[in-house]
Amino acid sequence: LTVYDLPIYVQQFIRLWIWLVALGAVFIPLERLFAVRRQPILRKQFFTDLGYYFLNGMLVTLVLAVPFAAIATWARHLVPSSVQIWIAQLPFGVRVVLTMVVGEFGLYWGHRWTHEIPWLWRFHAVHHSAEYVDWIVNIRSHPVDMTFQRICGLIPLQILGLANPFGRSFDWIALTVIFAGTYWGYFIHSNLKWRFGPLEYLIATPAFHHWHHTNDRPDYVDKNFAPMLPWMDWLFGTLYLPAS
Repeated sequence: LTVYDLPIYVQQFIRLWIWLVALGAVFIPLERLFAVRRQPILRKQFFTDLGYYFLNGMLVTLVLAVPFAAIATWARHLVPSSVQIWIAQLPFGVRVVLTMVVGEFGLYWGHRWTHEIPWLWRFHAVHHSAEYVDWIVNIRSHPVDMTFQRICGLIPLQILGLANPFGRSFDWIALTVIFAGTYWGYFIHSNLKWRFGPLEYLIATPAFHHWHHTNDRPDYVDKNFAPMLPWMDWLFGTLYLPAS
């Protein structure tokens, strides 16, 4: 009997535990050494966030697989197949950059809409209800909110054929970019004081995203929506990134 002989939901539960241990092994020591603010590891609401980690990890991956596939199939027919063929023939590096930018565009607007559209905010407010911001707050989301934002990131990739450019199997470039973006979310939520200097206008840091969670002054309410590329916020007028 191997893990692949187990029911799929058991396999997913095991994977979630493995990733939780791996993420904790990275971020817990870093947050002890380079913390923006001192707080206990098992701080208030930690186990609530842990519950969201398993809830979303099981629900979004398993229950919503069919709707994701249906949306992907629908979106792929919105542009001529010749466009997808042309994109599939682009150089590897160009496709990597294009996939990252197009996916980020969708995620930026999906996230922004959850702040601007009241009925979407009702779900997204769960994420902003966190009293502490650290690595595991990344997954503190209502399943509807998480699903909506992922779909917003997926649709433009599917429209342009970047998530599956004229092939039967999932594109590894898109898979890698999506994977990197997912786990970069843990970094930008982490309780770390790291700054990247001028590079933080190109790649998101915890400082960049922590301003998004600080909503007590009008000059930085509803800012910094991009998950990885802060210049996307600059492009659409929502960047707030002071030097200190």
